[in-house]
Amino acid sequence: MRLGVVGDIFNIGVESNEFVVALAGNPNTGKSTVFNALTGLKQHTGNWPGKTVSRARGRFKHNGKDFLLVDLPGTYSLLANSAEEEVARDFICIGKPDITVVVVDATCLERNLNLVMQILEITKKVIICVNLLDEAKRKKIDIDKKRLSQILRVPVVGTNARDGDGLDELKNTIYNMIIEMEEKKQTKINCINGYNKATVSKHFSSRKCINDDEVKDKTVSQIVKIAEDIANEVVFFGDKDYYRIDRKIDNILTSKRFGIPIMLGILGIIFWITIKGANFPSELIAKGLFRFEEHLVNLFHYLGTPLWLLDMLVFGVYRTLAWVVSVMLPPMAIFFPLFTLLEDLGYLPRVAFNLDDFFEKAGAHGKQALTMCMGFGCNAAGVISCRIIDSPRERLIAIITNNFVPCNGRFPILIALSSIFLVGNFKIFHSVFAALSVLSAIFIGVIMTLITSLALSKTILRGFPSAFTLELPPYRRPQIGKVVVRSIFDRTLFVLGRAMIVAAPAGLLIWFMANITIGNMNLLDYCAHFLNPLGILIGLDGYILMAFILGFPANEIVIPIIVMCYMSTGKMLEFDSLSALRELLVANGWTWLTAVCTMLFSLNHFPCGTTLLTILKESGSKKWTLISFLLPTLVGFIVCFLVAQFVRILGLG
Repeated sequence: MRLGVVGDIFNIGVESNEFVVALAGNPNTGKSTVFNALTGLKQHTGNWPGKTVSRARGRFKHNGKDFLLVDLPGTYSLLANSAEEEVARDFICIGKPDITVVVVDATCLERNLNLVMQILEITKKVIICVNLLDEAKRKKIDIDKKRLSQILRVPVVGTNARDGDGLDELKNTIYNMIIEMEEKKQTKINCINGYNKATVSKHFSSRKCINDDEVKDKTVSQIVKIAEDIANEVVFFGDKDYYRIDRKIDNILTSKRFGIPIMLGILGIIFWITIKGANFPSELIAKGLFRFEEHLVNLFHYLGTPLWLLDMLVFGVYRTLAWVVSVMLPPMAIFFPLFTLLEDLGYLPRVAFNLDDFFEKAGAHGKQALTMCMGFGCNAAGVISCRIIDSPRERLIAIITNNFVPCNGRFPILIALSSIFLVGNFKIFHSVFAALSVLSAIFIGVIMTLITSLALSKTILRGFPSAFTLELPPYRRPQIGKVVVRSIFDRTLFVLGRAMIVAAPAGLLIWFMANITIGNMNLLDYCAHFLNPLGILIGLDGYILMAFILGFPANEIVIPIIVMCYMSTGKMLEFDSLSALRELLVANGWTWLTAVCTMLFSLNHFPCGTTLLTILKESGSKKWTLISFLLPTLVGFIVCFLVAQFVRILGLG
C-alpha cells in the first residue's frame, strides 16, 4: 500500500487498506475491457492532476483483500512525447503502485513488448496479461506463456476479457503477488539483463534518457531488438499471412475510390435505422408522459397547490422535461448502440484514415476526424475526446470546430423539418429520403468543419499539421449485448440526464417569459418582435431566433419553444403527429426556405451550455471559449443570409 506517495501526488482516493494496481498497455489491446471486467460498476472517472488526460479508477475485492485499480492512458512508450505517455511514466515511476499489470495483444505481441520492457526497467512488480487470445486462436497464433514468463521472470496470464476467460486467474495472480510481498521483501532481479541476447540502458527512467535524444534512440533500438528476439522465441504462427482477410477488407474500406462512399453509405444506414426506429417509441413515450401529466395535475389539485405554481411546475418544468425525454431517448437509444458497434468493430479508425488527407489540407490533425465523429453523439463528448490530439494548436482547432457537426440534440430538428418540408411529398421510401436529407446536412457540417479549420490554421492558429501514427486495429466481432448495455448506461442515460438537468430551469425561464405580460403582449412576444427584422433577413423569424437563444441550455427544446410561441399559450404543447406540426408552422408563414434556413442555423450556431462549459474547462481560456461561441454563430448568420437572399432573388421562396 502506497497511501502517502500515490494518494497525495496523484489524488486517486486510495484507502489505507487498499493495494494499488496500475493497468498499463498499448491502445487497442482490450485494456479497458479488462478494467471494466475487474471493477464492474465500481468505477470513478476524472482527470489526472494538472492534466487534461482522463483518468479511470475502480475497485475490486478478492480473497478478502481490497484493490484499487488505476487505468493508465493507453500508450506505446514511456519516453514521454505526449501527455498520456508522461502520465503513465510518472505514475509508475513516482507513484510506485504495488503491482503493474501490463495488458498486451496476443495477435501482435512483439510490438507490445516494447512497453513491457520499458516498464520492467522501472519496476519488477509486474504481471503480463496476454489478452485477446480468442483472436489469436482465430488467426492461428499460439503464445508460449510459460516460456515468456521464464524469459521476463514475471507472471504471465492469458485472458479473453470480453468473455471473462482468465480473469479469475489474473485476480489470483495479483493476490498471490501481494501475499509474497507481504511475507518477504521482494528479491531484486534484473530480468532484461538476464535475457543474454542484449542489454538495455539503465538510464531509461532517468532524466538523461528523457531529455537526451541520442540516449533515447539508443535505448529504443535496444528494446526493439530484445522484443523481436523474445517474440521469435515465444510466438508461433500457424498461418504467416494471418492478416490477409483484414487487408482485403481495408483495400476496399480505405481505398480512395470506395472509402468515402462506403463511409457515407454506412452513416446513411445508421440514420435511416434511427429515424425509422425512433418514430413509434417516441410517440409512445410522449403519450405516456403526457398521460401521466393528468395525474400530476390531479395530485397538485388534491394538495391545494396555487394555480400559478401548478402551471409553472407542470406546464413549464414537467412538460419541458417530457418533450426532452420523448424526443431524445428513442433516437439516442438506437444511434449510440449502432455507433458503439462501429467502434467495437474497429471501423472508426478507418474513418479517420479516409479523412486524414482532408484535415491535413485544412491544416488540422488527422485525429480530428475521430473527435468529429464523437461529436455526432454529443458535442461535449467530442470536445473532451480532443485530448487525443497532442499538439495544443491542433487540439484548439478541433475543440473550436467540433460544434459544426450536429449532436444528438439537434437531430430531432433536422429529422422533423426534413420529414415535414423536404420529403413530405415522398409517400414511398419517406424514411429513406429523410435519412438522406439528414446525411446531406451532416455533409454540410463536415464541409464547414474543414473550411473553418483551414481558416483558423491560416489566421489566429497558424501552423503546419503534425505527423502522427494511426493504428488500424484488427476487425473484431462486436459483443452486441454488452455494446447495447454499455451504450445505454454510459452514453444514452448520461446525455439524457445532462439534458434534463439543463432543460428544467430552461422550461422555468420560458414559462416566466411567456406568462409575464407588458400591456397586451408577453415578454416572449416582445423579444421575438425585436429580433424579427434580423430573423427575416436570414430566412427565419423572431420567434425562431428566440427559440435558439432560449434553447441555449439544451438544443432539444428549440422546436417545443417555437410551438409554444406560435400557440401563444404560455405552455409547451403536445403534438400527436408531424402533420399537426406542419399545419401550425405553415399557418405562421413557414415555407421550405424557412425550414432549410432553420436546419442550416441549427448546424451553424453557438454551442449549448454544457458544451461551452466543457470548452472552457478543456481549453482553460475564456478567450477561446468566446471564439468557440462567436465563430459558428457568425458562420450561421452568413450562410443563412446568403441562402435566403439567393433563393429570394431567384423567386423560389
